[in-house]
Amino acid sequence: MTVETVREKIKEVLGQFAADDVADDQEIFTSGLVNSLFAMQLVIFLEQEFQFKVEDDDLDINNFDTLNALVDFVEKKTS
Repeated sequence: MTVETVREKIKEVLGQFAADDVADDQEIFTSGLVNSLFAMQLVIFLEQEFQFKVEDDDLDINNFDTLNALVDFVEKKTS
């Protein structure tokens, strides 16, 4: 799966739960754009869509707070 495909899939999910047009480096959690309930839904989505397990050590805001961070996280977990 390409980086752009990963980015588009994550953007689609963000659009369902947050905003339709999230900038690549926009903070989605620390800015209050989404809440903790979305965090759980996002983890489930990532695990199912990209076929990996989000471990306790992975639950760091730096892995989830921007679209770029999410894409990097998925790339790291799936490579």
